[in-house]
Amino acid sequence: MLRFIDTGQYTRYLIGSAATSDENPANATYKLGFVRPHSAFTPHAHGAEHFVLSLGYASCGLYDHERETVAHVRLIPGSLLHIPALMPHSFNNRADNPLPLVIANTGMGIDHDDYAITAEIAEERARGGDEAAARLVTALRQLEAEMAVDRVHIEVSLRERLALLLRRLAGILEGGA
Repeated sequence: MLRFIDTGQYTRYLIGSAATSDENPANATYKLGFVRPHSAFTPHAHGAEHFVLSLGYASCGLYDHERETVAHVRLIPGSLLHIPALMPHSFNNRADNPLPLVIANTGMGIDHDDYAITAEIAEERARGGDEAAARLVTALRQLEAEMAVDRVHIEVSLRERLALLLRRLAGILEGGA
């Protein structure tokens, strides 16, 4: 299976059709994998909307083009996040254990030029005069800078650790149900 963006993460594609596009509707492209503890995917944007199911303590930086700022979102186990097309974002694992993720990209296969646009790809397009790509470069670079230092993306809070402990205790008391 093909690797998703970063070589350091164990996330792989489950491809319905690599050539899926508006002109060639086939299947969504799924990614399944694990994010290393206390690490993040390279900030990127997709040309189509997608959905991410976090099965652990994650976070996501989402760039708001209208406000020109990054929204920092904490995700707990079971969180499902919908990300619109061309919204720059990056997922991060806040926990000490590998983070399982399930991701579905709709309407676009990995062969499409807009499948996963990193800052480097956007810079190359901006040099060719693409104004939308130039705005995307700014957004992705700001996302890169903030993801590295914002505390939301670094640790699991005391409240979240306590909630995890209480869920485990409830499972024990209920006999493993």
